[in-house]
Amino acid sequence: MYSEIVQFIRETFRTPEGFIPLHEPRFTGNEKKYVLDTIDSTFVSSVGAYVNKFEEMVCQITGAKHAIAVVNGTAALHMAMLLAGVEPGDEVITQPLTFAATVNAIKHAYGIPHFVDVDRDTMGMSPARLEERLASIAEIRDGICYNKETGRRIIACVPMHTFGLPLRIDEIAAICKKYQIKLVEDAAESLGAFYKGKHTGRFGIMGTLSLNGNKTVTSGGGGAIFTDDDQLGLRAKHLTTTAKVPHPWAFIHDEVGYNYRMPNLNAALACAQLEQLDKFVDNKRELADIYTGFFKKQGIPFVREIKDARANYWLMTILLPDSEQRDAFLKYTNDNKVMTRPAWQLASTLPMYKDCPAGDLSTAIQLEQQIVNIPSSVRIKP
Repeated sequence: MYSEIVQFIRETFRTPEGFIPLHEPRFTGNEKKYVLDTIDSTFVSSVGAYVNKFEEMVCQITGAKHAIAVVNGTAALHMAMLLAGVEPGDEVITQPLTFAATVNAIKHAYGIPHFVDVDRDTMGMSPARLEERLASIAEIRDGICYNKETGRRIIACVPMHTFGLPLRIDEIAAICKKYQIKLVEDAAESLGAFYKGKHTGRFGIMGTLSLNGNKTVTSGGGGAIFTDDDQLGLRAKHLTTTAKVPHPWAFIHDEVGYNYRMPNLNAALACAQLEQLDKFVDNKRELADIYTGFFKKQGIPFVREIKDARANYWLMTILLPDSEQRDAFLKYTNDNKVMTRPAWQLASTLPMYKDCPAGDLSTAIQLEQQIVNIPSSVRIKP
Protein backbone atom coordinates (compact mmCIF):
# COMPACT_ATOMS: atom_id res chain seq x y z
CA MET A 1 0.00 0.00 0.00
CA TYR A 2 2.77 2.47 0.90
CA SER A 3 4.40 2.12 -2.52
CA GLU A 4 1.07 2.79 -4.18
CA ILE A 5 0.64 5.96 -2.12
CA VAL A 6 4.13 7.20 -3.01
CA GLN A 7 3.47 6.49 -6.68
CA PHE A 8 0.16 8.35 -6.55
CA ILE A 9 1.75 11.41 -4.92
CA ARG A 10 4.49 11.42 -7.55
CA GLU A 11 1.90 11.27 -10.33
CA THR A 12 -0.18 13.99 -8.71
CA PHE A 13 2.81 16.35 -8.49
CA ARG A 14 4.19 15.24 -11.86
CA THR A 15 7.49 14.34 -10.22
CA PRO A 16 8.39 10.80 -11.31
CA GLU A 17 11.65 10.91 -9.34
CA GLY A 18 13.51 13.17 -6.97
CA PHE A 19 12.48 14.87 -3.76
CA ILE A 20 8.90 16.05 -3.15
CA PRO A 21 8.76 18.58 -0.27
CA LEU A 22 5.93 18.89 2.19
CA HIS A 23 5.11 22.46 1.23
CA GLU A 24 7.22 24.74 -0.91
CA PRO A 25 6.48 28.33 -1.97
CA ARG A 26 5.42 29.26 -5.48
CA PHE A 27 6.79 32.51 -6.91
CA THR A 28 4.74 32.84 -10.09
CA GLY A 29 3.60 36.44 -9.91
CA ASN A 30 5.13 39.86 -9.31
CA GLU A 31 7.55 38.77 -6.59
CA LYS A 32 10.80 39.70 -8.37
CA LYS A 33 9.34 42.91 -9.76
CA TYR A 34 8.16 44.16 -6.37
CA VAL A 35 11.33 43.16 -4.52
CA LEU A 36 13.53 44.89 -7.11
CA ASP A 37 11.28 47.93 -6.90
CA THR A 38 11.88 48.01 -3.16
CA ILE A 39 15.65 47.75 -3.61
CA ASP A 40 15.59 50.56 -6.17
CA SER A 41 13.60 52.73 -3.76
CA THR A 42 16.22 52.14 -0.99
CA PHE A 43 13.34 51.75 1.48
CA VAL A 44 14.09 48.18 2.48
CA SER A 45 13.49 48.39 6.23
CA SER A 46 10.27 48.84 8.21
CA VAL A 47 9.07 51.99 6.45
CA GLY A 48 7.89 51.81 2.86
CA ALA A 49 5.01 51.72 0.44
CA TYR A 50 4.75 47.94 0.40
CA VAL A 51 4.28 47.73 4.17
CA ASN A 52 1.27 50.00 3.84
CA LYS A 53 0.00 48.10 0.80
CA PHE A 54 0.38 44.78 2.61
CA GLU A 55 -1.72 46.02 5.54
CA GLU A 56 -4.40 47.26 3.14
CA MET A 57 -4.47 43.88 1.38
CA VAL A 58 -4.82 41.98 4.67
CA CYS A 59 -7.79 44.19 5.53
CA GLN A 60 -9.36 43.52 2.13
CA ILE A 61 -8.86 39.76 2.40
CA THR A 62 -10.00 39.33 6.00
CA GLY A 63 -12.57 42.13 6.14
CA ALA A 64 -10.89 43.58 9.23
CA LYS A 65 -10.70 47.34 9.80
CA HIS A 66 -7.05 47.34 10.83
CA ALA A 67 -3.98 45.24 10.01
CA ILE A 68 -0.52 45.66 11.48
CA ALA A 69 2.44 44.10 9.68
CA VAL A 70 5.02 42.41 11.91
CA VAL A 71 8.18 40.36 11.48
CA ASN A 72 6.64 36.93 12.09
CA GLY A 73 3.64 35.09 13.49
CA THR A 74 5.21 34.63 16.91
CA ALA A 75 5.71 38.38 17.27
CA ALA A 76 2.09 38.87 16.23
CA LEU A 77 0.90 36.48 18.94
CA HIS A 78 3.17 37.98 21.59
CA MET A 79 1.86 41.45 20.82
CA ALA A 80 -1.72 40.16 20.82
CA MET A 81 -1.19 38.76 24.30
CA LEU A 82 0.03 42.14 25.56
CA LEU A 83 -2.84 43.94 23.85
CA ALA A 84 -5.30 41.50 25.41
CA GLY A 85 -4.01 42.52 28.83
CA VAL A 86 -2.12 39.36 29.75
CA GLU A 87 -0.06 40.06 32.88
CA PRO A 88 2.46 37.87 34.71
CA GLY A 89 0.69 34.91 36.31
CA ASP A 90 -2.50 35.16 34.23
CA GLU A 91 -3.80 31.96 32.67
CA VAL A 92 -4.42 31.80 28.92
CA ILE A 93 -6.42 28.89 27.55
CA THR A 94 -5.05 27.24 24.43
CA GLN A 95 -4.90 23.82 22.79
CA PRO A 96 -2.14 21.21 23.15
CA LEU A 97 -2.17 20.27 19.45
CA THR A 98 -0.41 23.32 18.04
CA PHE A 99 2.99 24.59 16.99
CA ALA A 100 5.15 25.64 19.94
CA ALA A 101 4.95 29.32 18.93
CA THR A 102 1.33 29.53 20.08
CA VAL A 103 2.26 28.56 23.60
CA ASN A 104 5.61 30.35 23.59
CA ALA A 105 3.85 33.65 22.87
CA ILE A 106 1.75 33.20 26.01
CA LYS A 107 4.93 32.60 27.99
CA HIS A 108 6.64 35.61 26.37
CA ALA A 109 3.92 37.72 28.02
CA TYR A 110 4.63 35.84 31.29
CA GLY A 111 1.25 34.13 31.11
CA ILE A 112 0.54 30.52 32.07
CA PRO A 113 -0.82 28.22 29.35
CA HIS A 114 -3.94 26.26 30.30
CA PHE A 115 -4.65 23.39 27.92
CA VAL A 116 -8.09 22.37 26.63
CA ASP A 117 -8.68 19.42 24.30
CA VAL A 118 -9.42 19.52 20.57
CA ASP A 119 -12.19 18.09 18.40
CA ARG A 120 -11.23 15.13 16.25
CA ASP A 121 -12.79 16.46 13.04
CA THR A 122 -11.24 19.95 13.15
CA MET A 123 -8.12 19.13 15.20
CA GLY A 124 -8.72 22.56 16.77
CA MET A 125 -10.01 23.57 20.19
CA SER A 126 -13.24 21.82 21.19
CA PRO A 127 -16.12 24.05 22.32
CA ALA A 128 -17.59 21.16 24.30
CA ARG A 129 -14.33 20.53 26.16
CA LEU A 130 -13.85 24.27 26.76
CA GLU A 131 -17.34 24.63 28.24
CA GLU A 132 -16.83 21.50 30.31
CA ARG A 133 -13.51 22.73 31.66
CA LEU A 134 -14.71 26.23 32.50
CA ALA A 135 -17.88 24.93 34.14
CA SER A 136 -15.62 22.91 36.42
CA ILE A 137 -12.96 25.45 37.39
CA ALA A 138 -14.11 28.98 36.51
CA GLU A 139 -15.89 31.61 38.57
CA ILE A 140 -16.70 35.23 37.71
CA ARG A 141 -15.85 37.88 40.29
CA ASP A 142 -16.40 41.56 39.51
CA GLY A 143 -16.62 40.77 35.81
CA ILE A 144 -13.33 38.84 35.76
CA CYS A 145 -12.92 35.11 35.26
CA TYR A 146 -10.82 33.24 37.83
CA ASN A 147 -9.61 29.68 38.11
CA LYS A 148 -11.03 28.42 41.44
CA GLU A 149 -8.30 25.81 41.70
CA THR A 150 -5.32 28.17 41.25
CA GLY A 151 -6.79 31.55 42.19
CA ARG A 152 -5.36 33.04 38.99
CA ARG A 153 -7.16 35.15 36.39
CA ILE A 154 -8.17 33.43 33.15
CA ILE A 155 -7.71 36.43 30.92
CA ALA A 156 -7.64 35.11 27.36
CA CYS A 157 -8.26 32.14 25.08
CA VAL A 158 -6.11 31.33 22.02
CA PRO A 159 -7.51 28.61 19.74
CA MET A 160 -5.55 27.72 16.60
CA HIS A 161 -7.06 26.74 13.24
CA THR A 162 -4.98 23.61 12.73
CA PHE A 163 -3.45 23.05 9.28
CA GLY A 164 -5.81 25.67 7.81
CA LEU A 165 -9.01 23.87 8.87
CA PRO A 166 -11.45 26.27 10.59
CA LEU A 167 -12.61 25.09 14.00
CA ARG A 168 -16.03 25.81 15.53
CA ILE A 169 -14.92 29.30 16.36
CA ASP A 170 -18.37 30.86 16.75
CA GLU A 171 -19.10 28.46 19.62
CA ILE A 172 -15.73 29.22 21.20
CA ALA A 173 -16.51 32.95 20.92
CA ALA A 174 -19.87 32.50 22.66
CA ILE A 175 -18.28 30.59 25.54
CA CYS A 176 -15.54 33.21 25.94
CA LYS A 177 -18.16 35.94 26.07
CA LYS A 178 -20.12 34.02 28.70
CA TYR A 179 -17.04 33.73 30.92
CA GLN A 180 -15.64 37.23 30.24
CA ILE A 181 -12.54 35.82 28.52
CA LYS A 182 -10.86 37.66 25.64
CA LEU A 183 -10.67 35.65 22.44
CA VAL A 184 -7.52 35.93 20.31
CA GLU A 185 -7.37 33.64 17.26
CA ASP A 186 -4.17 32.08 16.05
CA ALA A 187 -4.92 32.11 12.32
CA ALA A 188 -1.26 31.60 11.40
CA GLU A 189 -2.09 28.60 9.22
CA SER A 190 -5.50 29.68 7.92
CA LEU A 191 -5.05 32.74 5.72
CA GLY A 192 -7.76 32.49 3.09
CA ALA A 193 -9.93 30.19 5.21
CA PHE A 194 -13.48 31.05 6.27
CA TYR A 195 -16.09 29.84 8.73
CA LYS A 196 -19.74 30.65 8.11
CA GLY A 197 -18.64 33.21 5.55
CA LYS A 198 -16.29 35.05 7.90
CA HIS A 199 -12.50 34.92 7.70
CA THR A 200 -10.75 33.07 10.50
CA GLY A 201 -9.33 35.50 13.03
CA ARG A 202 -12.41 37.74 12.90
CA PHE A 203 -14.43 36.13 15.68
CA GLY A 204 -12.51 37.55 18.65
CA ILE A 205 -10.87 40.83 19.52
CA MET A 206 -7.85 40.05 17.31
CA GLY A 207 -6.48 37.53 14.89
CA THR A 208 -2.87 36.81 13.97
CA LEU A 209 -1.22 35.55 10.79
CA SER A 210 2.09 34.00 9.78
CA LEU A 211 3.76 34.35 6.38
CA ASN A 212 6.66 32.01 7.08
CA GLY A 213 8.39 30.33 4.17
CA ASN A 214 6.23 27.21 4.40
CA LYS A 215 2.83 28.92 4.55
CA THR A 216 0.21 29.17 1.79
CA VAL A 217 1.62 32.60 0.93
CA THR A 218 4.96 33.77 2.23
CA SER A 219 7.05 36.85 2.77
CA GLY A 220 10.05 34.80 3.83
CA GLY A 221 9.46 35.93 7.37
CA GLY A 222 6.45 37.96 8.35
CA GLY A 223 3.12 38.10 10.10
CA ALA A 224 0.23 40.37 10.96
CA ILE A 225 -2.25 41.31 13.63
CA PHE A 226 -5.73 42.23 12.44
CA THR A 227 -8.68 43.64 14.36
CA ASP A 228 -11.86 45.68 14.07
CA ASP A 229 -11.07 47.57 17.27
CA ASP A 230 -9.78 51.08 16.52
CA GLN A 231 -7.95 51.44 19.82
CA LEU A 232 -6.29 48.04 19.60
CA GLY A 233 -5.20 48.75 16.03
CA LEU A 234 -3.57 52.05 16.94
CA ARG A 235 -1.89 50.60 20.00
CA ALA A 236 -0.60 47.58 18.09
CA LYS A 237 1.10 49.80 15.54
CA HIS A 238 2.55 52.05 18.26
CA LEU A 239 3.98 49.23 20.37
CA THR A 240 5.40 47.34 17.38
CA THR A 241 7.17 50.51 16.22
CA THR A 242 9.29 50.75 19.40
CA ALA A 243 6.58 52.97 20.96
CA LYS A 244 7.99 55.93 19.05
CA VAL A 245 5.86 59.07 19.21
CA PRO A 246 5.46 60.54 15.70
CA HIS A 247 7.66 63.63 15.24
CA PRO A 248 9.39 65.19 12.21
CA TRP A 249 12.86 64.60 13.64
CA ALA A 250 12.94 63.89 17.39
CA PHE A 251 13.23 60.42 18.92
CA ILE A 252 10.57 60.26 21.61
CA HIS A 253 9.48 56.92 23.08
CA ASP A 254 6.73 56.97 25.69
CA GLU A 255 6.80 53.33 26.93
CA VAL A 256 8.56 50.02 26.44
CA GLY A 257 8.10 49.14 22.78
CA TYR A 258 9.08 46.36 20.40
CA ASN A 259 10.99 46.40 17.13
CA TYR A 260 8.44 44.13 15.47
CA ARG A 261 7.52 45.92 12.23
CA MET A 262 7.81 44.00 8.97
CA PRO A 263 10.56 45.26 6.63
CA ASN A 264 9.44 46.75 3.33
CA LEU A 265 11.53 44.13 1.50
CA ASN A 266 9.47 41.32 3.00
CA ALA A 267 6.24 43.25 2.48
CA ALA A 268 6.98 43.53 -1.25
CA LEU A 269 7.19 39.75 -1.47
CA ALA A 270 4.04 39.42 0.64
CA CYS A 271 2.03 41.74 -1.63
CA ALA A 272 2.95 39.75 -4.72
CA GLN A 273 1.97 36.53 -2.94
CA LEU A 274 -1.33 37.90 -1.64
CA GLU A 275 -2.30 38.82 -5.19
CA GLN A 276 -2.30 35.06 -5.89
CA LEU A 277 -3.97 33.88 -2.67
CA ASP A 278 -7.33 32.96 -4.22
CA LYS A 279 -5.60 31.03 -7.00
CA PHE A 280 -3.39 29.21 -4.52
CA VAL A 281 -6.30 28.26 -2.26
CA ASP A 282 -8.40 27.02 -5.19
CA ASN A 283 -5.44 24.92 -6.33
CA LYS A 284 -5.00 23.39 -2.89
CA ARG A 285 -8.72 22.70 -2.50
CA GLU A 286 -8.61 20.84 -5.79
CA LEU A 287 -5.68 18.81 -4.46
CA ALA A 288 -7.71 18.02 -1.32
CA ASP A 289 -10.49 16.63 -3.53
CA ILE A 290 -7.99 14.47 -5.43
CA TYR A 291 -6.51 13.14 -2.19
CA THR A 292 -9.96 12.48 -0.72
CA GLY A 293 -10.94 10.19 -3.58
CA PHE A 294 -7.65 8.31 -3.54
CA PHE A 295 -7.40 7.74 0.21
CA LYS A 296 -11.05 6.68 0.42
CA LYS A 297 -10.17 3.77 -1.88
CA GLN A 298 -7.20 2.99 0.40
CA GLY A 299 -9.42 2.97 3.50
CA ILE A 300 -7.39 5.80 5.05
CA PRO A 301 -9.23 8.81 6.51
CA PHE A 302 -8.34 12.13 4.89
CA VAL A 303 -9.27 15.09 7.10
CA ARG A 304 -11.82 17.39 5.44
CA GLU A 305 -13.36 20.69 6.49
CA ILE A 306 -16.48 20.63 8.65
CA LYS A 307 -19.87 22.01 7.61
CA ASP A 308 -19.91 25.79 7.04
CA ALA A 309 -16.11 25.90 6.79
CA ARG A 310 -13.98 26.76 3.77
CA ALA A 311 -10.47 25.54 4.53
CA ASN A 312 -7.32 26.66 2.78
CA TYR A 313 -5.91 23.12 3.28
CA TRP A 314 -2.49 24.49 4.14
CA LEU A 315 -1.24 21.03 5.12
CA MET A 316 -3.17 17.96 3.97
CA THR A 317 -3.69 15.39 6.71
CA ILE A 318 -4.38 11.68 6.85
CA LEU A 319 -5.02 9.61 9.97
CA LEU A 320 -3.37 6.23 10.46
CA PRO A 321 -4.56 3.69 13.05
CA ASP A 322 -1.73 4.06 15.58
CA SER A 323 1.79 5.34 16.15
CA GLU A 324 3.39 2.11 14.93
CA GLN A 325 1.74 2.31 11.52
CA ARG A 326 2.28 6.08 11.44
CA ASP A 327 6.01 5.67 12.01
CA ALA A 328 6.27 2.91 9.41
CA PHE A 329 4.55 5.15 6.88
CA LEU A 330 6.76 8.14 7.76
CA LYS A 331 9.89 6.05 7.35
CA TYR A 332 8.84 4.56 4.01
CA THR A 333 7.75 7.83 2.42
CA ASN A 334 10.73 9.84 3.59
CA ASP A 335 13.14 7.06 2.60
CA ASN A 336 11.58 7.31 -0.85
CA LYS A 337 12.06 11.09 -1.04
CA VAL A 338 8.43 12.01 -0.45
CA MET A 339 8.37 14.30 2.55
CA THR A 340 5.76 13.55 5.21
CA ARG A 341 5.71 14.48 8.85
CA PRO A 342 3.86 13.71 12.09
CA ALA A 343 1.94 16.18 14.21
CA TRP A 344 3.87 18.37 16.60
CA GLN A 345 4.60 16.87 20.00
CA LEU A 346 1.73 18.02 22.19
CA ALA A 347 2.65 21.33 23.82
CA SER A 348 1.26 20.04 27.10
CA THR A 349 4.01 17.38 27.19
CA LEU A 350 6.94 19.68 26.39
CA PRO A 351 9.31 20.00 29.36
CA MET A 352 8.60 23.71 29.89
CA TYR A 353 4.80 23.27 29.81
CA LYS A 354 4.20 19.78 31.24
CA ASP A 355 3.15 21.16 34.64
CA CYS A 356 0.67 23.70 33.29
CA PRO A 357 -3.03 23.29 34.12
CA ALA A 358 -5.01 21.11 31.71
CA GLY A 359 -8.30 19.34 31.27
CA ASP A 360 -8.86 15.92 29.74
CA LEU A 361 -6.70 15.87 26.59
CA SER A 362 -7.59 12.39 25.34
CA THR A 363 -8.53 13.41 21.80
CA ALA A 364 -5.32 15.36 21.27
CA ILE A 365 -3.30 12.46 22.67
CA GLN A 366 -4.94 10.06 20.24
CA LEU A 367 -4.55 12.38 17.25
CA GLU A 368 -0.87 12.90 17.99
CA GLN A 369 -0.39 9.16 17.40
CA GLN A 370 -2.31 9.18 14.10
CA ILE A 371 -1.69 12.42 12.20
CA VAL A 372 0.49 12.46 9.12
CA ASN A 373 0.88 15.52 6.90
CA ILE A 374 1.47 14.72 3.24
CA PRO A 375 2.78 16.89 0.35
CA SER A 376 0.52 19.93 0.08
CA SER A 377 2.22 22.44 -2.21
CA VAL A 378 0.36 24.40 -4.86
CA ARG A 379 0.78 22.26 -7.96
CA ILE A 380 2.23 23.82 -11.10
CA LYS A 381 -0.03 22.78 -13.92
CA PRO A 382 1.18 22.20 -17.49
